[in-house]
Amino acid sequence: MPVLVMKFGGTSVATLDRIRRAAKRVGVEVSKGYDVIVIVSAMSGETNKLVGYVEETSPLFDAREYDAVVASGENVTAGLMALTLQEMDVPARSWQGWQVPVKTTSAHSAARIEDIPTDNIRQKFGEGMKVAVVAGFQGISPEGRITTLGRGGSDTTAVAFAAAFGAERCDIYTDVDGVYTTDPRICEKARKLDRIAFEEMLELASLGAKVLQTRSVELAMRYKVRLRVVSSFEEQSDDAGTLVCAEEDIMESNVVAGVAYSRDEAKMTLVSVADRPGIAAAIFMPLSEAGVNVDMIVQNISEEGRTDMTFSCPTNQVQRAEKALAEAKTRGDINFHDLVADTAVAKISVVGIGMRSHTGVAAKMFKVLSDEGINIKVITTSEIKISVLIDRKYMELAVQALHDAFELEKTG
Repeated sequence: MPVLVMKFGGTSVATLDRIRRAAKRVGVEVSKGYDVIVIVSAMSGETNKLVGYVEETSPLFDAREYDAVVASGENVTAGLMALTLQEMDVPARSWQGWQVPVKTTSAHSAARIEDIPTDNIRQKFGEGMKVAVVAGFQGISPEGRITTLGRGGSDTTAVAFAAAFGAERCDIYTDVDGVYTTDPRICEKARKLDRIAFEEMLELASLGAKVLQTRSVELAMRYKVRLRVVSSFEEQSDDAGTLVCAEEDIMESNVVAGVAYSRDEAKMTLVSVADRPGIAAAIFMPLSEAGVNVDMIVQNISEEGRTDMTFSCPTNQVQRAEKALAEAKTRGDINFHDLVADTAVAKISVVGIGMRSHTGVAAKMFKVLSDEGINIKVITTSEIKISVLIDRKYMELAVQALHDAFELEKTG
């Protein structure tokens, strides 16, 4: 039988009624002749509650026990989903990560999947089981301990299963009905995309779009898993949602597919750094070791052997960055005059595979922002993306203006 993977996020299984609704969708796919692997998240709010218990019990917790506690949320959902399907006379069985087994690294709370043997589940499909309900977000380490994959890990679990089983498709059921040209809460003209290329989705996910987890899109692109983002709360049709697929599966696309934004960005500038070989490494190695997620980097022209170095990072990592750089200065690894942090900026990005073959996208973007009186602080580009840092107070205006300028409300 062909295999279909269906993943249900926390909001889609938040109550017993929602689990029943999700189970009915699974039953429809079983009736079409699929063997179905269902990946479930913990019920909405459950993971946060479990994390709270751990932190209250042991502020300096053992990561192995953290994983043992936090993984239990998915186990509950998997059991309830299997029971619900059984009540519908659909042969179903729940599976925890160690039973499959989902083999991962030993990095507790941030493990990576290394292998998913298919023998156990395939054997049960052969014996008449129609649905394997697998607890997402979890696996087993080489030492035999429960591991978790980090936030959004159930998306990654779903794509990994689709790749391992050669699934026809991987459907991600969530509280939105697809991928939009931008956030509909900011721009009322935002349009749902029927299809989007893996590369575009990867950029949008990494730039702040919350629909899919970045690692899951990376996996899907590597293994050519067709992903469909679809709503748990709307009537289903064959063309519902957004299909994330290979570029060649898209007949014709707009030059720009979408506008992404990241609200909580900070711009940090090291003023008057010695301009010498190895200075960039001396700055960014301590930041890396401190776990600071550096994004955009700009170095000014050198004057009299000194230069300014600017980079962006999430606002909640500013203190960590300041501490790491101050310590590096104390050690004598780097010498700078001042460190200036601007925590009131936002990152705006336009993304599209059409940029590869069309010129003038950057010029148009800069002109639009200029016409709105918005000053650009930092610019970075890639083959299919242009990102700028601007004052946060202009973020919504910038998103709306760019969405209008690139006519993203129009199809194809």
